[in-house]
Amino acid sequence: MTRAGLTPKYLVRVDDATFGYDANPVLENVTLTVKPDDFIGVVGPSGSGKTSLLRLLLGTVAPQRGVVTRRPDVAVAYVPQLETVNWNFPITVSECVLMARTTRTLPWPTRHEKAEVARVLDRLGIGALAQRHIRELSGGQQQRMFIARALLRNPQLLLMDEPTTGVDVTSRHDMLHLLGEINADGVAILLTTHDLNGVAAHLPTLVALHRTVIAVGPPAAVINGPVLERTFGAPMEVLEHLGMPVVLDHFSHHNTFRGRETA
Repeated sequence: MTRAGLTPKYLVRVDDATFGYDANPVLENVTLTVKPDDFIGVVGPSGSGKTSLLRLLLGTVAPQRGVVTRRPDVAVAYVPQLETVNWNFPITVSECVLMARTTRTLPWPTRHEKAEVARVLDRLGIGALAQRHIRELSGGQQQRMFIARALLRNPQLLLMDEPTTGVDVTSRHDMLHLLGEINADGVAILLTTHDLNGVAAHLPTLVALHRTVIAVGPPAAVINGPVLERTFGAPMEVLEHLGMPVVLDHFSHHNTFRGRETA
C-alpha cells in the first residue's frame, strides 16, 4: 500500500535506470511502467538490453543508477529462452511444472498440488503429455510447459524471454492466442522478441529498446522506419498490409549491434 492507503496503479516501474556488467552499460536511463492489464512486447537487436531489462523487472539484478519499484504484493513469474534449458535432464512434464511450488512442506507433491498441475496443463492443451519426458516435446509444447510452470505461481506479471524462438508458424500463432487469453484473465505480460512481423505486430503495446527506450506505443507508432533505424542501426522498409505494419528484410540487420548479452 502507498502512504495514502491506495494500491499503486502499476505492477513494476523503472525510473531512469542504468545497468551494466563491469563498467560496460547495457541499459542507460531506461524508464518504463508495467500496469496490471498490460501486454507488452520489447523489440531490439541482440545486445540491446532486452534480457537485462527482464532481470531488472524480475529483481534478480539491481540498477547501478535509477530506481526499480515493485508493488509490494506483486507476484512475478519468468519463462526463460528454451535454448538455455538442459533438455536431457531426467524429468517429466508434470515434475518440471511441480518444481514451481513455492509453499513446499513435503518432498513429494500433495494430492492438491497434483490436481493443480493437471488443471494448468489441461488449460494449456498439454494435459495428455504430463508423464512424457521433457525432451520428447515439440518446441511449442516445451514453451507451453514452461508457461504452465509459471502459471502455477499465480503471477500477476508474466515475463517471457523470446517465447516464440524455435517454434513453427502455427505454434507461434497458437502461442499468441494463448497469451492473449492469459492476459484477458488478468495477468500482465511482458515478452521480448526479435520477430517484428510474426509477433510484435500483433501485440497491443511495443517498446523499442537499444540500450535506452527509443519508443513506446501501439505497433504503428513503433514499427516504422525512423524508430526501427534508431533501434536496429540500419534503414528498414515498412509497408502496411491489412492495416498492420510489415517490415521487409529486417533479419539481415537485427544483429548490427552486439553487446555482452544474447538478447
